[in-house]
Amino acid sequence: MVKILITGGAGFIGSNLAKRLLREKQVEITAIDNLSYGQLRNIEDITSSNFNFIQGDIGNPFVLKHLKFDVIVHLASQKIPRYTNAYRTLEENNVMLKNVIRKCLDDDSKLVFASTSDVYGKNPNVPFTEESDLVLGSSTVKRWAYATSKMYGEHIIKAHHDEFGLKYAITRFFGSYGPGQNLSWWGGPQSVFIEKALNKEEIEIHGNGLQTRTFTYVNDTVEALQHLVLDDKSNGEIFNISGDPTDETTILDLGKLIWKLVNGPNSDPNLKLIPYETFGKYEDVMRRVPDISKIQSFFNYKPQHHLEDGLLETIEWQKKVMGK
Repeated sequence: MVKILITGGAGFIGSNLAKRLLREKQVEITAIDNLSYGQLRNIEDITSSNFNFIQGDIGNPFVLKHLKFDVIVHLASQKIPRYTNAYRTLEENNVMLKNVIRKCLDDDSKLVFASTSDVYGKNPNVPFTEESDLVLGSSTVKRWAYATSKMYGEHIIKAHHDEFGLKYAITRFFGSYGPGQNLSWWGGPQSVFIEKALNKEEIEIHGNGLQTRTFTYVNDTVEALQHLVLDDKSNGEIFNISGDPTDETTILDLGKLIWKLVNGPNSDPNLKLIPYETFGKYEDVMRRVPDISKIQSFFNYKPQHHLEDGLLETIEWQKKVMGK
């Protein structure tokens, strides 16, 4: 029996990963979440006797003192400071990761760490491979605090491997979306765009909307992630996890697509461009396109959901949650 801990286990990716892993016969899942962003509704339909939930904060080093796991999947995180502040993003991400690393070393557990495609930052050379340069903006722009915390996380994990033999795998996620996503900006633009379209309200597009992203339907995210959890071939490696790179889309086109999927192909999208200056000193990433050949070659991974198909399923889920 492989014992797996998922931090942030009631969150979007964590809850979907738990459901995916429980399809395996020889796993026992413990999810921990302080419910600051996670939702109990995400795990209420898990009935397996091999699933346990702890409401607790991984920032407390004693919360898991008497438990032992073979793998810890560390998904709990503070995100870009527009949602909190730079101090919380940097400090809490650091404290949580230090506690997880210490636990893994004490128990000889493998660490699967959730990094982000945000670490590629302003690098203009797309698509991004796992060896691409990580190019962040000025430290006077707090938007980069999140990517900095994740970049530091990658380095400190590698350093603990070199010094103390920490077992690890690292994933850089690209724009996951789907059932279970947070309905605020924390969950990404698609969450808010769907809500606005369902309410026939104006969709706000930041900047000129020509910045591009490559989104990943959550079933594809967790299908890839489970390889890092269960397969030793992932040890010591970093992997991009993404949808089909040919699905790269502008945020403007994302808004138009969601509006038409919700309100019909003949409806006129109600969109409004919001200048970046509105957010103060802010910098965006203009293109975010992955190279996923590495995870394809390691595990024969292939995304199964194109953007429009995944959005249709996500919209139906969000309708139910919103009571539409």
